[in-house]
Amino acid sequence: MSDASAATIDAPAREAALDVRELDVAYRVRGINRQVLRSLSFTVAAGESYGLVGESGCGKSTAALAAVRYLPRNGRVLGGSVSVAGRDLLAMRGEELRKTRATAVSMVYQDPGRALNPSIQVGRQVAEVYEIAGASRSDARDRAEQMLRKVQIADAGSVMRRYPHQLSGGMQQRVVIAMALASNPALLILDEPTTGLDATVEAEVLDLVAALRQEFSSSVLFISHNLGVISKMCDRVGVLYAGKLVEEGDAQTVFNDPHHPYTVGLLRCLPRGGQRKDHGRLDTIPGFLPVPGADLPGCVFAERCAFADDRCRTEPPPPVDVGGGHTSRCWYHEKAQSLPRDTPSELPPATAPTSNGKPVLRAEALSKTFRQSGQDVHALTGVSLAIHPGETLGLVGESGSGKTTFARCLLGITAPDEGASLELEGVALAPQTGKRSGEQVRAIQIVFQNPDSALNRRHTVRRIIGRALTKLAGLKGDAREQRLQELTSSVKLAERFLSVRPSSLSGGLKQRVAIARAFAGNPKLVVCDEPTSALDVSVQATILNLLAELQRDQKVSYLFISHDLGVVRYL
Repeated sequence: MSDASAATIDAPAREAALDVRELDVAYRVRGINRQVLRSLSFTVAAGESYGLVGESGCGKSTAALAAVRYLPRNGRVLGGSVSVAGRDLLAMRGEELRKTRATAVSMVYQDPGRALNPSIQVGRQVAEVYEIAGASRSDARDRAEQMLRKVQIADAGSVMRRYPHQLSGGMQQRVVIAMALASNPALLILDEPTTGLDATVEAEVLDLVAALRQEFSSSVLFISHNLGVISKMCDRVGVLYAGKLVEEGDAQTVFNDPHHPYTVGLLRCLPRGGQRKDHGRLDTIPGFLPVPGADLPGCVFAERCAFADDRCRTEPPPPVDVGGGHTSRCWYHEKAQSLPRDTPSELPPATAPTSNGKPVLRAEALSKTFRQSGQDVHALTGVSLAIHPGETLGLVGESGSGKTTFARCLLGITAPDEGASLELEGVALAPQTGKRSGEQVRAIQIVFQNPDSALNRRHTVRRIIGRALTKLAGLKGDAREQRLQELTSSVKLAERFLSVRPSSLSGGLKQRVAIARAFAGNPKLVVCDEPTSALDVSVQATILNLLAELQRDQKVSYLFISHDLGVVRYL
């Protein structure tokens, strides 16, 4: 048991920081209520850190928004109760609700860049929290600067005068945490606070949260798809699926001795130390989450569970205490850990890639200097490397270390400084895409980190991939359609998705579209720039397996950029 847990037990009894009871929430779409939370119940004790985990779309963020009454306009609480520090939040109105939000509960969002106002200086935004509490303008500014120092921003005075876009992602997140803690809330809600941060910044933010939690005696509701983060930061954990809590208990107990097939499946999706594609695939969870509002008369996980029978599909299992306050909603919880694998562990043998002894790509003395505010900023300095046929080269480093700049130079999007040398299979590469041959452009493709910004939201999936087939492979008519079918099949994208636009797809499906587009011209090298950083573990496992299979089948080489060392180790 963690020290925090012991402190909670030994402390005098206090009101729970958050008490959610039988909460039903729906979103009204086209006049129909589509339920997303189903009789959700959990408690965050005073001084406790509680983790909520599950796939994207399972209702984690909806639970957090319901806890602070920030549901969107079409959100409806159909039943149940939410209490913060003993006060019924759902019964509050007007000034009472605003005061509770300002003093009792604070929220740190996933994307700090969106949480901060881009047109207002950082210091003014932090100081405003103190002004709302009644401090004078000068006092509020002094206290804001003190709080920025408390969240380990060294040059707080200078940061106060900057705008959000002038700060790194880690600095932005520290500012948001400072704003959240400025009111000394009873409950701090963290919604994916480290997604997209590199390993060192993530560690710094987590250590900061742990230290501030002790100093301010705040309770924490920590929402994340990163099971490692939850294991490190939380005393207890709840596993959410389709709006239902399917397993709950002490964090270490749940992760070391899971008693629900869904939890077992999530844990198997994680790349383990020493597990590489040559030694076997990651396991995955079959199927998809049910759509919001789906009729689920029995166990919510039944359609994806290998153990499911008629009883599971018709009778909802009650929470069963399997020992020490560890509960599971499964009729067959005692055999959950014997769940059959969904994905065969072995990869079929692959033939060795043909090679003339030359690397697919060679870079020599590659440097890039940017001019900012009258000064030279060296993003890259004399980088040299070679990538061979069928090989994966992992590129790791902190944010700002030059990983993406290097990738952009390889692709010809950014021209390197003079003196650099780039070769594709022994032939010199022009520094910019417009001066390269069509064959050279086809040979090097990229899968971007964020498929939302990489895919044209106005076009259907068929048009996005079809255009790449025309531009890169020169295919038209029946030949293009045949190749499109083969390509979407290879990335396991169902034909029904071809007629929809990216906005109708999940993050994992969008990334499959991006991968299909990258492979349209049969590339020799694919640059994967953080392609799984924003995906939950089950979708991440599917994408990593897919990349490994495509490499085996098409003998393509990868430059894999990531801040997740476990992912790099796997590929």
